Amino acid sequence: MQGSTVATRWWRDAVIYQIYVRSFADGNGDGVGDLPGVRARLPYLAALGVDAVWLTPFYRSPMADFGYDVADYRRVDPLFGELADARALIEDAHALDLRVIVDIVPNHTSDRHAWFTAALAAGPGSPERARYHFRDGRGPDGSQPPNDWESVFGGRAWTRVPDGQWYLHLFAPEQPDLNWDNPEVHAEFADVLRFWLDLGVDGFRIDVAHGMVKKDGLPDVGHGDQSRMLGTDPLPYFDQDGVHEIHRTWRALLDSYPGERIAVAEAWASTPERLARYVRPDEAHQAFNFHYLGTGWNAAALREVIDVSLATSGAVGAPTTWVLSNHDVRRHVTRFGDGEAGLARARAAALLMLALPGSAYVYQGEELGLPEVLDLPAEFLLDPQLGRGAEAGRDGCRVPLPWSGDAPPFGFGTAEDTWLPIPASWSGLSVAAQEGDPESTLALYRAALAFRRSSPALGDGDLIWEDAPEGVLRLRRDPGFGCAVNLGPEAVTIPVDGDVVVSSVPLAVDGGRLTLPSDAAVWWTTTRPDLGER
Repeated sequence: MQGSTVATRWWRDAVIYQIYVRSFADGNGDGVGDLPGVRARLPYLAALGVDAVWLTPFYRSPMADFGYDVADYRRVDPLFGELADARALIEDAHALDLRVIVDIVPNHTSDRHAWFTAALAAGPGSPERARYHFRDGRGPDGSQPPNDWESVFGGRAWTRVPDGQWYLHLFAPEQPDLNWDNPEVHAEFADVLRFWLDLGVDGFRIDVAHGMVKKDGLPDVGHGDQSRMLGTDPLPYFDQDGVHEIHRTWRALLDSYPGERIAVAEAWASTPERLARYVRPDEAHQAFNFHYLGTGWNAAALREVIDVSLATSGAVGAPTTWVLSNHDVRRHVTRFGDGEAGLARARAAALLMLALPGSAYVYQGEELGLPEVLDLPAEFLLDPQLGRGAEAGRDGCRVPLPWSGDAPPFGFGTAEDTWLPIPASWSGLSVAAQEGDPESTLALYRAALAFRRSSPALGDGDLIWEDAPEGVLRLRRDPGFGCAVNLGPEAVTIPVDGDVVVSSVPLAVDGGRLTLPSDAAVWWTTTRPDLGER
């Protein structure tokens, strides 16, 4: 795979599995997930039926933001292994026909990065400080921040250093923002990308892809809630037009390598139209569809966001992406109601997502039907985003996966304790517990992914909506595929012109019709593809 020059455009309909490395599998017995743990579990992912894996940061880091504060972009943190482990993981993944996407964090570094420690030592006006946003304060004695910007994690976005200047950090104080007006920053990251591309990675997920460029003069926001973009105007530190030149430069670099290496933009934009600018033909290949992720369990709302997403990405020739959960939001089982209702909706939502045109993302554990852990002991709540309030913490979606056994740590590793405790109630949700159950959520995902891979109707292409009862979404994908999802409160009877191939609950066609319960989904087809071997 690594040296292939065949143009597959694999990324247009790939199913990409997100691995939160700390919580996937522990290979060395210290209670924290690592690269050897991921490597050992790659056959599980190949059997699941995904096309690629995305690894969250495993670089050298003091872990103030669990790896998104990078101290050295070319070294693996000892917590996760060594560079040789990364190389071996990539090679093993390719041998299993899995591509590997890694995180890159270009908006900020760690405050332990060599550049930032040099900037603190060098003093005001130095070339070292020009790599970051250092400014004098306001007021007679400079004791007020340079502007009114707020951190995404809560509080002001500026921290004062002993010599009186302030530095910008749109996230934690331990994550100083880089100054992308400085050519040195551009050159450094181009070299970092080449380092990992030469090692064999197939692409990059670009963290805060909308944030590198700030508005000239760093003006005050002046009003409004800075924790989210409101209306159609971007904040002066997010989604600035100048960021697109960076993405164009990186696309050219990626295109210079064989095998269709890709960029995936984690870009928050105020409208789908602005988001689509990140995936123009000379920029990123994909962008996360947070508008879809944030839509509730409502047929009209989902249809609207699907239509808008397809139209805006299609206008620039890009595939749409679909995602239900990730490491920054509550798991969708819980968002959709928790308990039996939440799981039923999550299973149905998975079939809807995987039936849509474009590329889909699966967050580790959603194939097991894992809920958010809402009752973690206080001593484990270390997410810096808690600065925005108790509800903002992301620890509950990052609890380690249950693999086997009847009690924690459920085969996650050999250590009795894990970095976040796994609920004892997850014994029935482990991989081993679900392996032999044809009605399990794991079986549902495997069946859906196998059919999606084999069907010429699914993946990239077009979607046709069909008439359906109120509260039901019904779509057709040619040739010969249909999907219906009942988001309403009552069961409905619908016509089906084919055989059921996958359903979120047991269903059967009787005389060309079937009864679809509330919070359920079904796929049918008039032609059965050969599922074959992976």
